[in-house]
Amino acid sequence: MAYHGDMGETAVRGAGLVMTLTYAALVGWLYARQPATIAEITGGLSAAVGAYHVDRDAFDNGLRYFRNDQFVEARAALERADPARRDPRTQFYIGYSYYRQGWGRLYSDDTLYRQGLEAAERARTLAPEERFVADDPSQHIHTADELAAELESGLRREPADFNPLRILRERK
Repeated sequence: MAYHGDMGETAVRGAGLVMTLTYAALVGWLYARQPATIAEITGGLSAAVGAYHVDRDAFDNGLRYFRNDQFVEARAALERADPARRDPRTQFYIGYSYYRQGWGRLYSDDTLYRQGLEAAERARTLAPEERFVADDPSQHIHTADELAAELESGLRREPADFNPLRILRERK
């Protein structure tokens, strides 16, 4: 009778190697993405296999709040709709809500603008070819690039900020 111990040992080592490589890939992905919550981890993994979906009802509620200028409520609903922060459209509206809430005729709220810029950057990087375009004609800002530019402009201090005619400008 022939001894097949080498075959069993090879299979165990092969399985160990596969498990080690899988674990290393997971650790590498976590390091690269740096998810902050369990929802981001599970959402990122499900997005990787094409199984991630936005909660449509929560998104629609968020959009309704956004259009009614209820920006805190809009962000809460939009965050519920996309807890893993993987949907460019949802992240665009989250960023836009920070812009609209932080905009002022005399000054802008830098904290809200920074948070909006983070969301706009997420929308941009999640979109195909890093170009997100909103299909809503009622808005003044239609792309993540435009939104990021508006937010960055609001964070800069320029001589034009001290122009008294600034109070006549309109929010986008």
